[in-house]
Amino acid sequence: MEISMVNVSKKYRNFTALDNVSFNFSGKRAIGYLGPNGAGKTTTLKIMTNLLRPSQGTVELNGINVNKNPKKALESVGSMIETPVPYPYFTVKESLEFIGELRGIDKRTVDGKIDEYFDALKLPPLKNRIGSLSKGQRQRVVFASVLVSDPDIVILDEPTSGLDPFERKIFRDFILKLKKDKLVFFSSHILSEVSETCDDVIFLNHGKVLKIGNMGEITRSFNTNAVKIEFVKNVDNDILSRLRELKYDIMDSSGRTVTINYSGDEQERAQILINAIKICPVISYTSAGSDLEKAYISILGEK
Repeated sequence: MEISMVNVSKKYRNFTALDNVSFNFSGKRAIGYLGPNGAGKTTTLKIMTNLLRPSQGTVELNGINVNKNPKKALESVGSMIETPVPYPYFTVKESLEFIGELRGIDKRTVDGKIDEYFDALKLPPLKNRIGSLSKGQRQRVVFASVLVSDPDIVILDEPTSGLDPFERKIFRDFILKLKKDKLVFFSSHILSEVSETCDDVIFLNHGKVLKIGNMGEITRSFNTNAVKIEFVKNVDNDILSRLRELKYDIMDSSGRTVTINYSGDEQERAQILINAIKICPVISYTSAGSDLEKAYISILGEK
């Protein structure tokens, strides 16, 4: 399982949509492709799946050139680009079987995949027609159709765009499961889902790759030096005064939560929790703000 892009550019007359993009990933993992709207994410994914041809550069999937041999390169790839809408008069089952037929997969195998994914993706009743489904239900059916061929590589273009938190959680949980056996590459502008699911991340803006790296290494390099403590009761003067006696830098206090700034040292972070528990029972203890968000704003802000 491998995705490789080497010096890929895409130009439209005087406009450069992608500018010398290169990256390589292999093995079972999930890669997040981050960037603002118009950064070139969808263009990249279209080139990866042979929906667009690059102006220069090469793309290989599992070592096979996508432009020179697209059928062979894409036979073990499942993709969802710009959320296609299935035929509205098909039932859910007919829609998935139709995709299977196009991929040369017999109905029995497709039906087995439907059974496998039905509960995990919370698919609607199989007899329901596509035209009667909500956007989230249609999107889950499309996602299931991506998987009926049991691909090694899964490429998704903002799969949770426009979905509610419940539906995003379904996708997020499934991607966590999927990446144990496959190489998943997906674009997104929802930082929380990328930070919770991805092993690696690419930052793209104005068609240029600004940074590529391991999720843990990148987030650690932009680690936020503040923690948010949620107590079992509202923060009163007694709690605040006892925290101040410990010389803590209290940035904010509201309701049951207190935000404390600290040096970033892990031992100090642990000690803050130990001391807080002594003052009042603690419900939650988290970083104040997203480390990936800090990385995103810092890296893209440079450009």
